[in-house]
Amino acid sequence: MTFQKIGILGSGIMGSGIAEVAAAAGSTVIVRSRSQATADAMLAGLEKSLAKQVEREKRTQDEADALRARVSATTRLDDLHDCDFVIESVVEDLAVKKAIFNELDRAVNHLAILATNTSTLSVIDLAMETSRPERVCGVHFFNPAPAMSLVEVVRPLCASDETIESVIAFAQACGKDAVEVKDRAGFIVNALLFPYLNNAIRLLETGVANKEGIDIAMKGGCGFPMGPFALLDLVGLDTSLAILEALHKEFADPNFAPVPLLRRMVSAGLLGRKSGVGFYDYRR
Repeated sequence: MTFQKIGILGSGIMGSGIAEVAAAAGSTVIVRSRSQATADAMLAGLEKSLAKQVEREKRTQDEADALRARVSATTRLDDLHDCDFVIESVVEDLAVKKAIFNELDRAVNHLAILATNTSTLSVIDLAMETSRPERVCGVHFFNPAPAMSLVEVVRPLCASDETIESVIAFAQACGKDAVEVKDRAGFIVNALLFPYLNNAIRLLETGVANKEGIDIAMKGGCGFPMGPFALLDLVGLDTSLAILEALHKEFADPNFAPVPLLRRMVSAGLLGRKSGVGFYDYRR
């Protein structure tokens, strides 16, 4: 299956990034946002991103113009009706996502594949909210979607081979390395990554070293491109907390139990780059 028209539900950082990736691969993309203001902001952000790419000679102006012409935005869910493929990319909250999949099932034509960009939640729970569970899967892009090469294609028990093969082909057409993974909390990357990030916070909380020292150590000692606290701020501390809670709920492993400092920072609104302050201050 070739996806000619792709719907994206959610116009935040991930939704807009996936829209850019899909449009760059040649698909027509329509992004559904909650309000006209956020829809307009998403399109303005895309134009700014494309202008930078032209300035850096990563795209020609004609290529940027053609890509921009393939992306539109709407506030109406019904406008996604004739999409071949719809990707949900909203907040990591199971109840919210279940309600969305119930709505999507009624709004989008019955032949379309529905996917979630969840980073850790159960895909089967979302699939069973629809009348087409065989056409539901996970397609986990990483942030920032235009730059990161990996996509985890998550196969719930109900998904057909055709669904998984079609979504893998889509990810590959977007220039991504697609890895099929079982529907298990955390999938591959987050199941390995978040115990490490959680334990980094524990080292900080117990005074083993300061955040700068831990980040320097992991970059210099392990060759990581950024340290754990810079990465937590990029992911978002609220998102990180939600992922750890989902992992701990499924496996009851103490390594997944969020460190108290993380909970306190989220309660204080210190969410990382998205709020301007997390472990580091980005307001300067």
